[in-house]
Amino acid sequence: MKRTSFNTDLSIKNVGEEVSLIGWVSKKRNLGSIVFIDLRDRSGIIQITVNEGVEIPDIRNEYIIRVEGKVSKKEKANPNLKTGEIEVLASKIEVINTAKQTPLIIADETDALEDTRLKYRYLDLRRPIMQHYLDIRHSIKMTVHEYLSKERFIEVETPILTLSTPEGARDYLVPSRVHHGKFYALPQSPQIFKQLLMIGGMERYYQIARCFRDEDLRADRQPDFTQIDIETSFLDQDQFLTMMEGLIKDIFKRTINYDVKLPLRRMPYKEAMDNYGSDKPDTRFDIKLNDVQDIFANSEFGGFKDVEAIRAIVINKVASVTSRKVIDSLTLEAKKFGLGGLSILKVENGELTGSFAKFLSDAEVKALKERLHLVDDDLLIIAAGKYNRVCPLLGALRLRYARELGLIKPNTYDLLWVVDFPLFERDVENGQITSTHHPFTRPRDEDLKYLDTDPTKILSYAYDIVINGYEAGGGSLRIYDQDVQKKIFQVLGLSDEDIKRKFGFFVDAFQYGTPPHAGMAFGLDRLTMILGGTENIRDVIAFPKNLSAVCPMSGAPNIVDEQQLSDLGIAVTDYENQ
Repeated sequence: MKRTSFNTDLSIKNVGEEVSLIGWVSKKRNLGSIVFIDLRDRSGIIQITVNEGVEIPDIRNEYIIRVEGKVSKKEKANPNLKTGEIEVLASKIEVINTAKQTPLIIADETDALEDTRLKYRYLDLRRPIMQHYLDIRHSIKMTVHEYLSKERFIEVETPILTLSTPEGARDYLVPSRVHHGKFYALPQSPQIFKQLLMIGGMERYYQIARCFRDEDLRADRQPDFTQIDIETSFLDQDQFLTMMEGLIKDIFKRTINYDVKLPLRRMPYKEAMDNYGSDKPDTRFDIKLNDVQDIFANSEFGGFKDVEAIRAIVINKVASVTSRKVIDSLTLEAKKFGLGGLSILKVENGELTGSFAKFLSDAEVKALKERLHLVDDDLLIIAAGKYNRVCPLLGALRLRYARELGLIKPNTYDLLWVVDFPLFERDVENGQITSTHHPFTRPRDEDLKYLDTDPTKILSYAYDIVINGYEAGGGSLRIYDQDVQKKIFQVLGLSDEDIKRKFGFFVDAFQYGTPPHAGMAFGLDRLTMILGGTENIRDVIAFPKNLSAVCPMSGAPNIVDEQQLSDLGIAVTDYENQ
């Protein structure tokens, strides 16, 4: 099976050379006196030309064959192939292995449903676009290794079987066979261990880490995922973000040959929420939220009285095509965000029209026109209620319209840091204070005074990198003062017993000279998804789960033998779908 090269290693420079190639038959065309075979390997496709007199065995799509022959220049080049200027004139063809007819088309464009693609993932992976995604993923990882090694980081592996700690999502638990009734947890992130490595004097650590979270899935989330995990000692926020920007610049250049302009701009969390309704704003299009609360300060409309926020967005050139059905769909979206509805107006012949118009005074109409620069065919959408519901709703609607109206220019990239996050947030339903990121995030020094009075006023040294409206990574400076860390635990309602049970070994370590440290994690899957140009994170993972957290190919999760359960001291009382 000697092979002299991969398909796309060959070019016009190799004309006249004798070669031996191996790959899968992508397509066969029999023109009688001449046969053309598209031979595919991981690098791409090359055309094999078989003239009369050369024996051709029985060949079908996805058969593996070896071809010997001479590289020749084509009479007419194919601009759609990397090898489009050449062909290989076959002198010998050998079948290495046969194949059944595949249940999906092995090409960039396939008609297979995703369930079929996932069930036969090993065939789906033959598609060039899928191999392109995994190639991007590989390039990102290689760039990470090279860049961070140059910056004197060392790679350290942290445990997969660890202690269950409260980190925001449910843990995947692993029962212990040796210690019945006790459980390991799969890590949601290496957070505690990476900080312990800083206490251990490593100073600069990284790891391409597997993480596990038992949470509801969506298009850009998986139960097991990979993050580029990074931690450093003795760097302030500016120094750390500058270093991470260099990494991102190298990743973009190596993977898609795109030049990221540095430094990236930094947007405070409050500005992101006020203007874009999201802590991961997509700023590639110019629709912003507008604060109109003062305009309605004396409004007679009941829905505008005693509310935290009244915000509005303007969508240009859609009023005339906005039907009752569309308005109903917008109202339904509002209810998903916990709001009763929306106030929707159209601009027609210089006037504001719609069922809500009757509630507006002349002064309010004039103020809206002037502040929002309203013109004919504008659609005005107003939401009122709690700030943390109004802004996300309008943020979601601005994205919806941007996609529907084609306002986002293809193949463009918008990168920024969102900074100055609140340290705590209050649960809308029960009012309980929780960490916005995690309990080890360092409060801003000037806000420590609020720990005993109003913790919700405290901002943090936290930062997210946002690319095209996706959170591609995030992190913070970490607490290194044991007294501050204890106080944060207390604000979160953790007793001394809770702290000892859940974080005892971690808190103990703080007593032995903890350095100031900072870190973050980039989502490798999400970063690959963005650079690959797909909106489905399952495309960039070799063997993903579906939206039900099931692997259609292997059948996981599934029941296990009773003996296995007995060894673990576990009894299952109810099997689902036996």
